Amino acid sequence: MLGNIDSIYKQFKVTISGAENCKIVEDIRVKFLGKNGLITIEAKKIAALPNEIKKEFGQKINEVKQLVIKELEEVQTRLADEALDFKLRQECIDVTLPGRGYKRGRIHPITHTIRLIKDIFRSMGFEHVAGPEIDNEWNNFSALNISENHPARQMHDTFYLEEDKLLLRTHTSTVQVRHMMENKPPLRIFSTGKVYRSDYDATHTPMFHQVECLVVDEKSSVQDLHACLETFLRLFFKTDNIAMRFRASYFPFTEPSFEVDIRCDRSIKGEIKIGTGNDWLEILGSGMVNKRVLHNVGIDPEKYQGFAFGIGIERLAMLKYNIPDLRSCFEGDVRWLNHYGF
Repeated sequence: MLGNIDSIYKQFKVTISGAENCKIVEDIRVKFLGKNGLITIEAKKIAALPNEIKKEFGQKINEVKQLVIKELEEVQTRLADEALDFKLRQECIDVTLPGRGYKRGRIHPITHTIRLIKDIFRSMGFEHVAGPEIDNEWNNFSALNISENHPARQMHDTFYLEEDKLLLRTHTSTVQVRHMMENKPPLRIFSTGKVYRSDYDATHTPMFHQVECLVVDEKSSVQDLHACLETFLRLFFKTDNIAMRFRASYFPFTEPSFEVDIRCDRSIKGEIKIGTGNDWLEILGSGMVNKRVLHNVGIDPEKYQGFAFGIGIERLAMLKYNIPDLRSCFEGDVRWLNHYGF
């Protein structure tokens, strides 16, 4: 029986020599000294032994147990010290190194412009609504009186998905269509969000942001449209001198339709001043909501009328902050953001 104890101790020595962390040491302690540990089981045999060997066996068990406890504590202490030493080395700070320094982040000008637009329209009593960026042809084209053979429906202009008649919306007008189908007039809403068109140059990107405004009630007129636009542009460009002119145009979803120009000054190269000067700048499209659109969304065109207008948010930001190239808004250049950011 004494040989069995020696065998257990040799097994312990082999096991403890391979311990790599404190968790393994604890597992070894349980294996040998736990409630059902190997040494504990041997100690329980003392009561059944003859008196002539009971004393010797008990002393041997106690001796081995104390050795095991001592070695466990030594290994536990050594591993804990090694772990602490490693952590200190990893977390140490070399005070001779130059300071890293931290730069304050900046808000992207497009994000800043969107926030400004939302604040303005909400202050004018408009409700902000949102919708999905993936939509169907009905909401994006048909409901807006855009014919089947319209160029905008072609693959070279619109990003179609593999699923039948699904596409990346080409304008936020889809949000207005959805809202009109689900709500009854009077309506006074605006929407902002990403839109997608297959185009890329200094003033166009495949993805950009748009804001659109819609009013539908029983008595809205072109005069109301003019006043709404003038108020928005005056607040956005922070000038009381906004000279606007309406030019007759054509959009399938409005009748009559207007291109809106504002007075500007281009006398300084690379800079445009809004509200002054002798030049005119086309800024957005607008008009009275076409009766066919109202009919398509279930609103009585004989009882209700309204107006709508939309503009690219990047275009507004470029004009307000004199950003020369639209593509730079999406290139992720930190130097550019440090210059134009807020």
